[in-house]
Amino acid sequence: MPERDQQDREQRREPRQEQEETDAERRRRRAQFLRELHEAKALRDRVQPRRARAARMRQAMRMRSFRW
Repeated sequence: MPERDQQDREQRREPRQEQEETDAERRRRRAQFLRELHEAKALRDRVQPRRARAARMRQAMRMRSFRW
């Protein structure tokens, strides 16, 4: 536990530039995750067309019942 506190203190001392790089890295990893998620959903739709059609129909019903 004390070593964890030491690591936390060291991380807070990072210069702003490294923090920005960390943010950029986080955004890059998030974009990669979202691409893979979209690819997985597309694959699932191709593999299970009936379930995908039902999901599309449910989404269409939600959109029809939505009021602006």
